Amino acid sequence: MIADLQCVVLDCPEPARLAGFYAALLGGQADRPDKRWALGEDWATVHAPSGMVFCFQRVAEYRPPRWPDPARPQQFHLDFGVPDLERAQEQVLALGATVLDGEAGARSWRVFADPAGHPFCLVRH
Repeated sequence: MIADLQCVVLDCPEPARLAGFYAALLGGQADRPDKRWALGEDWATVHAPSGMVFCFQRVAEYRPPRWPDPARPQQFHLDFGVPDLERAQEQVLALGATVLDGEAGARSWRVFADPAGHPFCLVRH
Protein backbone atom coordinates (compact mmCIF):
# COMPACT_ATOMS: atom_id res chain seq x y z
CA MET A 1 0.00 0.00 0.00
CA ILE A 2 1.29 3.43 -0.92
CA ALA A 3 -1.29 5.67 0.71
CA ASP A 4 -4.58 5.88 2.60
CA LEU A 5 -7.46 7.92 1.29
CA GLN A 6 -7.46 11.04 3.47
CA CYS A 7 -10.47 12.83 2.06
CA VAL A 8 -12.44 13.59 -1.07
CA VAL A 9 -12.23 17.23 -2.20
CA LEU A 10 -14.98 18.87 -4.23
CA ASP A 11 -14.48 22.22 -5.95
CA CYS A 12 -17.41 24.57 -5.48
CA PRO A 13 -18.39 28.24 -5.26
CA GLU A 14 -19.61 28.13 -1.61
CA PRO A 15 -17.71 25.69 0.65
CA ALA A 16 -19.75 26.25 3.83
CA ARG A 17 -23.06 25.77 2.01
CA LEU A 18 -21.94 22.54 0.38
CA ALA A 19 -20.48 21.25 3.67
CA GLY A 20 -23.87 21.87 5.28
CA PHE A 21 -25.59 19.89 2.52
CA TYR A 22 -23.31 16.87 2.93
CA ALA A 23 -23.36 17.04 6.75
CA ALA A 24 -27.16 16.82 6.63
CA LEU A 25 -27.08 14.05 4.01
CA LEU A 26 -24.55 11.90 5.89
CA GLY A 27 -25.29 12.87 9.48
CA GLY A 28 -21.76 14.19 9.79
CA GLN A 29 -20.20 17.18 11.45
CA ALA A 30 -19.28 20.23 9.38
CA ASP A 31 -16.01 22.01 10.08
CA ARG A 32 -14.87 19.88 13.01
CA PRO A 33 -11.42 21.04 14.10
CA ASP A 34 -8.77 18.85 12.46
CA LYS A 35 -5.02 19.51 12.49
CA ARG A 36 -4.77 18.43 8.84
CA TRP A 37 -6.69 21.44 7.49
CA ALA A 38 -7.16 25.12 8.17
CA LEU A 39 -10.83 26.04 7.96
CA GLY A 40 -11.97 29.31 6.47
CA GLU A 41 -14.17 30.89 3.85
CA ASP A 42 -12.30 29.02 1.08
CA TRP A 43 -12.28 25.58 2.73
CA ALA A 44 -14.84 23.54 4.66
CA THR A 45 -15.00 19.92 5.79
CA VAL A 46 -17.45 17.22 6.83
CA HIS A 47 -16.44 14.31 9.05
CA ALA A 48 -18.95 11.55 8.32
CA PRO A 49 -19.89 8.95 10.96
CA SER A 50 -18.23 6.30 8.74
CA GLY A 51 -14.88 8.04 9.23
CA MET A 52 -14.77 9.43 5.68
CA VAL A 53 -13.84 13.10 5.34
CA PHE A 54 -15.20 15.31 2.58
CA CYS A 55 -13.58 18.68 1.89
CA PHE A 56 -14.96 21.59 -0.09
CA GLN A 57 -12.66 24.08 -1.79
CA ARG A 58 -13.73 27.45 -3.19
CA VAL A 59 -13.02 27.93 -6.89
CA ALA A 60 -13.66 31.46 -8.18
CA GLU A 61 -14.47 30.49 -11.76
CA TYR A 62 -16.28 27.27 -10.86
CA ARG A 63 -18.21 25.65 -13.71
CA PRO A 64 -20.42 22.78 -12.56
CA PRO A 65 -20.50 19.53 -14.47
CA ARG A 66 -23.57 18.82 -16.60
CA TRP A 67 -24.63 15.22 -16.45
CA PRO A 68 -24.47 13.50 -18.93
CA ASP A 69 -23.00 16.26 -21.17
CA PRO A 70 -19.50 15.19 -22.36
CA ALA A 71 -18.57 18.86 -22.95
CA ARG A 72 -18.79 19.39 -19.16
CA PRO A 73 -18.26 15.88 -17.73
CA GLN A 74 -19.06 14.85 -14.21
CA GLN A 75 -15.33 14.25 -13.47
CA PHE A 76 -16.33 11.83 -10.72
CA HIS A 77 -19.40 11.16 -8.65
CA LEU A 78 -20.32 9.71 -5.28
CA ASP A 79 -22.63 6.77 -4.64
CA PHE A 80 -24.56 6.68 -1.37
CA GLY A 81 -26.29 3.48 -0.25
CA VAL A 82 -29.80 3.95 1.15
CA PRO A 83 -32.39 1.50 2.49
CA ASP A 84 -35.40 3.43 1.14
CA LEU A 85 -34.85 5.15 -2.21
CA GLU A 86 -38.13 7.12 -2.17
CA ARG A 87 -37.55 8.50 1.32
CA ALA A 88 -33.90 9.33 0.59
CA GLN A 89 -34.94 11.18 -2.57
CA GLU A 90 -37.42 13.30 -0.60
CA GLN A 91 -34.74 14.11 1.95
CA VAL A 92 -32.00 15.14 -0.50
CA LEU A 93 -34.45 17.27 -2.50
CA ALA A 94 -35.44 19.04 0.73
CA LEU A 95 -31.73 19.74 1.35
CA GLY A 96 -31.34 21.43 -2.04
CA ALA A 97 -30.39 18.59 -4.40
CA THR A 98 -31.87 18.45 -7.88
CA VAL A 99 -32.92 15.40 -9.86
CA LEU A 100 -30.76 14.60 -12.89
CA ASP A 101 -32.22 11.16 -13.60
CA GLY A 102 -34.96 10.12 -11.21
CA GLU A 103 -36.52 7.34 -13.23
CA ALA A 104 -38.56 5.27 -10.84
CA GLY A 105 -39.45 1.64 -11.25
CA ALA A 106 -37.33 -1.48 -11.07
CA ARG A 107 -34.03 0.41 -11.23
CA SER A 108 -32.23 0.52 -7.88
CA TRP A 109 -30.54 3.92 -8.28
CA ARG A 110 -31.22 7.57 -9.13
CA VAL A 111 -28.92 10.43 -10.10
CA PHE A 112 -28.98 13.85 -8.43
CA ALA A 113 -26.86 16.99 -8.27
CA ASP A 114 -25.81 18.63 -5.03
CA PRO A 115 -26.38 22.40 -4.65
CA ALA A 116 -23.11 23.13 -6.52
CA GLY A 117 -23.97 20.78 -9.42
CA HIS A 118 -21.85 17.72 -8.53
CA PRO A 119 -23.62 14.51 -9.59
CA PHE A 120 -24.22 11.82 -7.00
CA CYS A 121 -26.29 8.66 -6.91
CA LEU A 122 -28.59 7.22 -4.31
CA VAL A 123 -28.41 3.44 -4.57
CA ARG A 124 -30.85 1.12 -2.80
CA HIS A 125 -29.00 -1.49 -0.74
